Amino acid sequence: MTTRLVSLGLLVSLLGLLPASLHSQVSPRALTGVVLDPSRNAVPRATVRLLDPAGVEVVQTLTDTQGRFRFDGLTQASYTLGVEMVGFEAVHQTARAGTEIELVLPLAPVRERVVVTATRTEAPTSQVGSSVTVIAAELLENRHSATLTELLRTVPGLTLVQSGPLGAITSVLARGGESDHNKVFIDGVPVNEPGGFLNFANFTPLNLNRVEVVRGPQSALFGSDALGSTIQLFTERGTAETARPRVSLALEGGKHATVRGTSRLTGQLDRFDYSLAAGRFLTNNADDNSAFRNTTLSGNLGAALGERTSLRLILHGDFGTAGTPGPTAFQRPDSDAFFRRRDGLVSTAFQVRLLENWNQRVNYGYSRSRQRSRNLFPDTPPFSDFLFDSLNDTRRHRGAYQSDFTFAPTQILTFAFEYEREKGRLVTIFPEFPVFSPPPVVVHRTNIGGVVQHQALLLGRLYLTGGLRIESNGSFGTEATPRLSAAYFLRRAGEGLGATKLKFNFGTGIKEPSFIESFSLSPSFRGNPDLKPERVRSFDFGVEQRFARDRAKLEINWFDNRFRDLVAFFRSSFINIGRAKAKGAEVVLELVPGWGLRGVGSYTFLNSQVLESPSPSSPVIGVGRPLLRRPRHAGSLVVLWDWRRLNLTSSLVWVGRRVDSDFFAAPEPLTSNKGYTKWDLAGSYRSSHKLTYFVVFENLLNDHYMEVLGFPALKLTFRAGARVQF
Repeated sequence: MTTRLVSLGLLVSLLGLLPASLHSQVSPRALTGVVLDPSRNAVPRATVRLLDPAGVEVVQTLTDTQGRFRFDGLTQASYTLGVEMVGFEAVHQTARAGTEIELVLPLAPVRERVVVTATRTEAPTSQVGSSVTVIAAELLENRHSATLTELLRTVPGLTLVQSGPLGAITSVLARGGESDHNKVFIDGVPVNEPGGFLNFANFTPLNLNRVEVVRGPQSALFGSDALGSTIQLFTERGTAETARPRVSLALEGGKHATVRGTSRLTGQLDRFDYSLAAGRFLTNNADDNSAFRNTTLSGNLGAALGERTSLRLILHGDFGTAGTPGPTAFQRPDSDAFFRRRDGLVSTAFQVRLLENWNQRVNYGYSRSRQRSRNLFPDTPPFSDFLFDSLNDTRRHRGAYQSDFTFAPTQILTFAFEYEREKGRLVTIFPEFPVFSPPPVVVHRTNIGGVVQHQALLLGRLYLTGGLRIESNGSFGTEATPRLSAAYFLRRAGEGLGATKLKFNFGTGIKEPSFIESFSLSPSFRGNPDLKPERVRSFDFGVEQRFARDRAKLEINWFDNRFRDLVAFFRSSFINIGRAKAKGAEVVLELVPGWGLRGVGSYTFLNSQVLESPSPSSPVIGVGRPLLRRPRHAGSLVVLWDWRRLNLTSSLVWVGRRVDSDFFAAPEPLTSNKGYTKWDLAGSYRSSHKLTYFVVFENLLNDHYMEVLGFPALKLTFRAGARVQF
């Protein structure tokens, strides 16, 4: 069914291309050009207006995904081009017919970002209806964060849950969703375990160009697991800024015997570009047996095979080991338990533009995650120690094809086809009682998905995106997930108060069961191969208002999520019994007053409730209770000050009280966790000798808190170091 739909769409689209091609050949005179940002990156979907000598508009168009535009059939010799885009300053320039012109748009104080994750194609955030946050390169550099999770904490709608200090299991909860409701990509390759869960503990900002976070279900674009959010990490690409390769070396140290070193090599040689990086992070943390060791390797290699074809290779690996002392707030640390992780991926992508308005992309990705958790030696009494040795080894082969057709620059039709082969090996051994150890499980699952999406500009102000994905999953069969997104401009950029955008989204999402939930052979937690997918139905709408001559932007979002068929553990097995709802609001205010200052503040209100539970009367997960570890109130404030050679970055995160449980580890059962405030401060100074000195303080208020009951977070810590570039 999906194959026939894709084939029919390709045929219709190809027929639609012919008139456009013939028209471009018979046009007597034309005016063409390209629109770029100050970094000389293409600006897609910018409005280009053609004005006659009297200043009257003749016609207007939009730039394509390469930032290009074209006007045909011109009758006069000279015109004025007017180019505008929300987040950029407007530009007017005289041009003659029969020429090609290049226009560079200066950035507005509140900048515009071009994202890919919201639509699978390049689109300015102002023209998509989805709630999108971009963690840009300047913030990645100025925060000097050792882990990516510290940067994700400030994203509205996201709650980060870390079970202790650096290296401890870390998960993301988006808009009330579960920890396995987020689809995570590195340069287009999904890195979740089969079933959706991802431990963010080893992720670092090394060699990253930006991070895109799209809140709300995106299964219509990316299939299973994209219920709460979609997070995509984009690595750096080499550029020819200098004739020689650029090298960056950094070394830092700090409290708890922390040492971090990174190296990076970037450049471009003719048609070949490269960005290679390696990093090593060591820390003992505060408790016994809580040391964390992590190595990150990253590579992005590209080759332009022609004017319209390119080939790219992505390599990434994370190799970490962390001691797991257990809930040290209630008991002394376990002396020998540890968690070892070996993750890696390789991806190749071939892109070709056969015609000006037809772009195709084929890619193959392979990812593997090998996780070992061990506790082999009993600690002395009165310590209660449970011994185990477990292995979770998962692999994913993924092939994908995507075709994008652009019609009269105001419409884009996308077709995509994806094939996934998931494999897993699960082993659990109980050293003290080997007879109760379940037999090893070796499983595989094949998933196939087809996507069709249409983006259109209507009435000059309404950007409409509709999409549908048909997913054939090896566990639960065939499901359809639709999506509709709209962005409407009440005011255009530069009019009166400033640009005013209304936005609306509707979508559904699905999540496949994990291998353990479907195939475990343990009598204590036996798998259920008949599990249905977890589901969500979501609405959200909002408004974005720019004012003060683009020096301020206010964004308000309201969302309503309804979850059903959530997988729950019941009577030694797994069943689809859980139902929940989560609705709330996000408020984001960005200010750029000048003098090198930039600030972003956000507040999230979440009203969540359990509607159906395997333990209806439980004080933690019972019916009517708020969802576990989801705060009702949360907020953040990030302030950056860049003055001459000095940079200061302040990051404040506040999380309110939430439902939690110690699971009877303490003498008295606990059912809630107090709120906390975490303030981080980073500063750097750029010397004249290609050296940058920096210092980082984390938890500057020395707040004693636990994101998970029983697992204390680190108190005040600091690091200092230097980076040299040549």
